[in-house]
Amino acid sequence: MALLIHILACAFGLGSWVAVNGLWVELPLIVNTLPEGWDLPSYLTVIIQLANVGPLLVTLMHKLCPGRLKENVVIYTILSIGILACILLVFFWHKTTIVAGGTYSTAFFILTFFLSLVDCTSSVTFLPFMMHLPANYITTFYIGEGLSGLVPGIIALAQGVGIAKCVNSSQTVANNTGEDVWFLQTEYLSPNFSTEVFFVFLTVMMCISLAAFVALNRLPRTAEPSTENLVPDTGASVSSGLDNPGVEAEGEAVKGQSEGAAQSRPLLDGPEHSLYQMIFIYLMVVWINAATNGLLPSVQTYSCMPYGNLAFHLSAALASVANPMACTIATFFQNRSLVFLGLLTTLGTGFGSYNMAMAAMSPCPLLQGTVIGEVVIVLSWLLFTGTLSYVKVMVGVILRDRSHSALVWCGAVTQMGSLVGSLTMFPLVNVYRLFKPGDFCNTYCP
Repeated sequence: MALLIHILACAFGLGSWVAVNGLWVELPLIVNTLPEGWDLPSYLTVIIQLANVGPLLVTLMHKLCPGRLKENVVIYTILSIGILACILLVFFWHKTTIVAGGTYSTAFFILTFFLSLVDCTSSVTFLPFMMHLPANYITTFYIGEGLSGLVPGIIALAQGVGIAKCVNSSQTVANNTGEDVWFLQTEYLSPNFSTEVFFVFLTVMMCISLAAFVALNRLPRTAEPSTENLVPDTGASVSSGLDNPGVEAEGEAVKGQSEGAAQSRPLLDGPEHSLYQMIFIYLMVVWINAATNGLLPSVQTYSCMPYGNLAFHLSAALASVANPMACTIATFFQNRSLVFLGLLTTLGTGFGSYNMAMAAMSPCPLLQGTVIGEVVIVLSWLLFTGTLSYVKVMVGVILRDRSHSALVWCGAVTQMGSLVGSLTMFPLVNVYRLFKPGDFCNTYCP
């Protein structure tokens, strides 16, 4: 039964960010179809962060009507919305409309908003729901969350999105001589299957997550003997930790005393952290999510495309492998030292700084036009994602062992960091045009 719960927890985590992760790995194909082109990632980061209205509404409901909004109801609702949005993407992702004299992918943006609404709200509902399971299942949930990026990445690799080659082309000069001018032109190879089929895969993954959640709610109370009330019938409220953390801590202590010796340790029996340490932990959460969800994704096209479409394709697809890999490492090697996590955050920030620097140097970054340059940029994106993903997991484990409210606030701070990162980059990319695109086949870099 424990193995079954691990599988269900993993499948449940699969739906946490699968939709948004799927859009990112499909970008190498989408940016060449939709009118926004290379600026599309910066639009997406802002739209994704605007979807934080979901967590905001959940928080307001808990404050204005405490105890009325149940985790189960919210999770059922957002997963259903995610499935519907994925289905609509299959048919309308490429539709455009004229707005203020320009052509925009309004259908894609609207559906992306609803998918982001699902994923952002999951940050403040999925983790608190996992509090009803024993602590060892939280890492399994994170593995499932990591797979929400890995599985779309594998599908994108099989699809072969965005692969291109340079071919000779000619154009007649508009003069009396009628001579032809030869130049290189980027020619994109046809993918192995269409974007519509890819979105069908995302729909299936969302359905798997919903089915896993239904199964977790229907597990009998005797299914996991190490805890009482595995999933309470009444459905716990997200606000329980926010509204009265003291009562929650006391309840956990009483529960711990009433259980057997093997199960007697309450949540707060782990290492205590001072106020300054907690501030440091939450600052790490803010920075990591600002970097991974806002700052760097906005300029991924500018940092990778100058090295060629293959580099962009591999960095988008393979970087998603680093997330579940980091979660798996965290399962067997857990280091909760704040010094270690701080150093790892600094290391990941270094890789992110390199990626940002290459984006700023576009269309002529370091080692442009060389195999070494392509390998370095792909590895930099992998290590950037992997190191910071490990820190995310360990911070989640630390806060899970502290209290329910600590996890809820972790989700809120996560979204705050992501919002700050995306709002910082949008004007730099779309208003001030600090990042310059370049055609890999025609850009000359001395």
